[in-house]
Amino acid sequence: MKAVAVKPSDKSFGVIDVPEPSLSSPTQVRLHMIDVGICGTDKEIVAFEYGEPPAGSDYLIIGHESLGEVVAVGPAVQRFKVGDLAIPSVRRPCGKPRCVPCAVGRQDFCFTGEFTERGIKQAHGYMTEYVVEEERWITLVPARLRDIAVLVEPLTIAEKAMKQLWQIQQRLPWIEYGPGRAQGHNALVLGAGPVGILGAMKLMLSGFPTYLYSKLSGMPEKKDLIESIGVKFIDSDSVSIDQLIADIGEVDVIYEAVGASGLAFEMLEHLDSNGVFIFTGVPGRKGPIEFHADIVMREMVLRNQIVFGTVNADIGAFADAINDIELCMSRWPDAVRGLITKRYSIEDAGVPLSGKGPPAIKNVISIH
Repeated sequence: MKAVAVKPSDKSFGVIDVPEPSLSSPTQVRLHMIDVGICGTDKEIVAFEYGEPPAGSDYLIIGHESLGEVVAVGPAVQRFKVGDLAIPSVRRPCGKPRCVPCAVGRQDFCFTGEFTERGIKQAHGYMTEYVVEEERWITLVPARLRDIAVLVEPLTIAEKAMKQLWQIQQRLPWIEYGPGRAQGHNALVLGAGPVGILGAMKLMLSGFPTYLYSKLSGMPEKKDLIESIGVKFIDSDSVSIDQLIADIGEVDVIYEAVGASGLAFEMLEHLDSNGVFIFTGVPGRKGPIEFHADIVMREMVLRNQIVFGTVNADIGAFADAINDIELCMSRWPDAVRGLITKRYSIEDAGVPLSGKGPPAIKNVISIH
């Protein structure tokens, strides 16, 4: 079968032929992949910034944002049948007895660092024709979401982040602060990529008046898409951070989705009292930056601020993301569909992966 893979040993990537996987346990599901999204992680892997093949393999099949159709099930599989649509998750437990998170199915909080990740670290990914996975790592998707379900995995980032936000802000018992009850608490998103826009959608679903601060990156149509969901877009090329804060006032939640550490730490200085700053971006390996460390530290202490990072997600977040992507479709169908800029064949995957295609929000590899 065809697969898009990297070979770190000779720093090459492209479409290769690999053996088709078959069921090897009664609890496994075989999927024919339909759509696989391309994100910054995939581009960094094909640039050989990271990415580890499985043990004994000289190549790594990439791709972790996916949608597949069930084509075979093991005799012990209970939740899936042939013809169902499904999304496999990404991270697998480290298996170390001392790692409590992995032992209870929360490998997204693994503390040994010895987890594996499909398409990223020591496990083949989904940018191929067929995949086999254990039933417990797969989530059922309604057929009506077929065209946009590839957006579920990037939305899980916001789902996990928001769940943690609600838990953290229970420390403020004098206000109602939870899903759908965030009116009056401004949220600011940094970055207009898929993670940023999906994060803005989740914040809007949660009741936050939401602003998004970003460059348009050669896509002026992004502004209309973002504002069609009720989010105020502010162009970072024309509005300074000081002017931004003067215009929007206090910011209770900052959702970083741009991976630019300089911008993030400068914005952190403007977080309001009792506010929460959420990091989701992973900066490239650049040199050190300057920021007002004393100011940031003093404000965090004196204003009871919280900063946390979030990566990957558990199976519960996938179920939440499926529910919310359907809710987004009911409210903003054109905006949700507009997040997918172009679909490429697997043979042409090298174009978007190498950055040679036109500007895009989300490119997808469609596999037939």
